[in-house]
Amino acid sequence: MVMPGAETRGVPGSGREGRDGEGAMRPGARAADATLRLLSRDWAGSAVALLPAAAGAWCVTRGTGRRILGGVLWAGALALGLGSFRHLVHVARVRVRYPPPGRMVDVGGHRMHVLAEGDAGPRPTVVWMPGGHAGGYAMYRLHALARERTRSVLVDRPGAGWSDPGPFPRTTAAEAVELLTALERAGEKGPYVFVGHSFGGLLMANAARRRPDLVAGLVLLDPTPPDAVAFGPALPGLRRAPRDQTVLALRHLFGLHALADKEETLTPEDPAEVLAMIELRTRANCAAASILRELSPDGITRDGWQTAVHDGELGSLPLLLVAPRDLTGGGEIFEAVGDPEESARVRHFFLTVRERFLAASSRSRRVYTPEGTGHDFPDRVPDFVVQVVDSLLDRCGPGASKPL
Repeated sequence: MVMPGAETRGVPGSGREGRDGEGAMRPGARAADATLRLLSRDWAGSAVALLPAAAGAWCVTRGTGRRILGGVLWAGALALGLGSFRHLVHVARVRVRYPPPGRMVDVGGHRMHVLAEGDAGPRPTVVWMPGGHAGGYAMYRLHALARERTRSVLVDRPGAGWSDPGPFPRTTAAEAVELLTALERAGEKGPYVFVGHSFGGLLMANAARRRPDLVAGLVLLDPTPPDAVAFGPALPGLRRAPRDQTVLALRHLFGLHALADKEETLTPEDPAEVLAMIELRTRANCAAASILRELSPDGITRDGWQTAVHDGELGSLPLLLVAPRDLTGGGEIFEAVGDPEESARVRHFFLTVRERFLAASSRSRRVYTPEGTGHDFPDRVPDFVVQVVDSLLDRCGPGASKPL
């Protein structure tokens, strides 16, 4: 049983922050999280629109010379208000057309969405976690294949998919605790095989470290290694990610998103399209903007002790590291490196740094993805991924004694 009081102690964002928590954050970071907390509410655009409206009213009352400025401010407030209304209409339509396909469970003041299907039988239950800060529906194709063989579970991180935003700041450590709590309160029973892609792999490794008694095995699909952030070259895409997500939140908040015509024809069989509609809510962008701050040198310094899984910390837990043999699809990382020798060093670094996850367990094995696949291989070769997971299920079920 997950004991929230014990599990969240010292976890950033849990309300029981320790040295890495909110109390140790700079005032600017606290202000940023307060802003994201506000923007994650879909009604926030209407509240923001009141500010220029009030300023315009003040200008008009100050006399003729300021009436033009007041009119401009009122026009701006009207534009913001209309944009916010458009967004709220969209949110209302999405809420009616795409209700949560699974259960909404309370994890301590906010709800998380859990979709569980299939019969586990004697085998462990598979829990999937996509990369980035996407909702669980991003792995729906894998889930649909796996549920025919065993019990399969998709979980939306707070803010993603159908889940509520949750408290800020968002951190991997806090979300690992929330994941375990959501599974328990949804009535799911371990043991579990946790499967995570990219940033989701880091989350699943963190959850397994916290509750190894609930985990039968771990499948990491090209997981994000903290060392790549702490010691790797500066990656502009990662550096811009929190800012880009905040900009998207503002655009969505004021209705600057396309209400696609094809919305009328979407069905749950179009998981990527349904998820795209669901995550036009600003909560998804704000949660991602908060947690992606971890993927910076400052963020790793602040949160790394709670987030990283170090050598030997998973004991003898069966662990499969599934990743491409080379750096297919990652060329944009190296385009900014002009010096050939430095480029070669960067390539070597990214090829080797993810292998560090193998040292987390004494029962780990490396699995290479099909030739020509890159970091997005879970989308490109879902049958291969399910076969790999299935092979682990066969080895960690009751009475199984096969080596990895």
